[in-house]
Amino acid sequence: MIQFSHVNKIYRTDRGQVDALRDIDLEIPAGGIFGIIGRSGAGKSSLLRTINGLEVPTSGQVRVDGVDVAALDARALVALRRRIGMIFQHFNLLAAKTVRDNVALPLRVAGVPRDQIAARVAQLLTLVGLEGKADAYPGQLSGGQKQRVGIARALVHRPDILLCDEATSALDPETTQSILGLLRDINAQLGITIVLITHEMRVIREICDTVLVLERGRIAETGPVWQVFGHPKHEATRALLAPLRSRLPDDLAQQLQERPGRAGEAPGGWRRVIEVRYTGGNDRGGNDAPDLSRIAATLGHGVRLLHGTLDRIQGRAQGALLLSVPDRTGIDPVDAISDLAHHVSLLGYVPEPLDLRSAVAHSH
Repeated sequence: MIQFSHVNKIYRTDRGQVDALRDIDLEIPAGGIFGIIGRSGAGKSSLLRTINGLEVPTSGQVRVDGVDVAALDARALVALRRRIGMIFQHFNLLAAKTVRDNVALPLRVAGVPRDQIAARVAQLLTLVGLEGKADAYPGQLSGGQKQRVGIARALVHRPDILLCDEATSALDPETTQSILGLLRDINAQLGITIVLITHEMRVIREICDTVLVLERGRIAETGPVWQVFGHPKHEATRALLAPLRSRLPDDLAQQLQERPGRAGEAPGGWRRVIEVRYTGGNDRGGNDAPDLSRIAATLGHGVRLLHGTLDRIQGRAQGALLLSVPDRTGIDPVDAISDLAHHVSLLGYVPEPLDLRSAVAHSH
């Protein structure tokens, strides 16, 4: 368990005081994958580096398994850091050393016997998928391979905690997925607590159990990933989630209007456009996935799917469907299907007939 108790961190510069962390109260349970996200300058790196003593809080305490990190003497701090591996954004490999030597370096510094070093390095290179790269140099490796070397090096002392400082920010999307998959496997196989910082909500969605959103050094919100994604409470969280949220396709947005126009403006009549949103909660009981047959039966003939994005986060359906239905008098489609989704809203009206060819091309 990692515990933060009223942690503040202040930097003093020539330009004045910078409050990097403000009254952080937090517990990170053992064995999970905990994500810390925020915009640039939110305090992510400062928070991460207090765990292994690279930063000392100005006030408050950081405890690892009940031990106050800032109270440790030099010898005890070295021992703690061997229990806490760290992975860096830019790999931090020695260019003149082979993969084998880069991984072995912490063990040599610690005075581990040569035969034990050889066995441990071989074991770790197998774990990270670099069995045939022991004699290669960093300059001969891809970015993903370099990060795998960094991960192997971080694991040499069999740590209880693995800190990841923007570990995938320098990688392309495909390589990012492979590194995240490796971290998931390490967490599952070795039971290591992983704490990672990132500015990408996609990374949080892919790998984390719990997420903390930082904003200007303060905790904006924290909770299970599905809950924070489904019910973002803070403006900072909503801003970070915006790139992942489905937006109204441009062709629909151009036709959409707040109220139906005059009959002559739409010879075929008007259609209502409604958004049916799923947030992942299933407090209504039963399956939380969209029941399209019930929605269609309730709304009646003429319901059309215009656009949709659905995902599953921690086993829970999240996303939104955009539907259009004929503007029938006496029928409120929002009220009619309110018990079939977590949130239903009327976005506006479009003329009938609606040219769906481009809209359908956007739906998936």
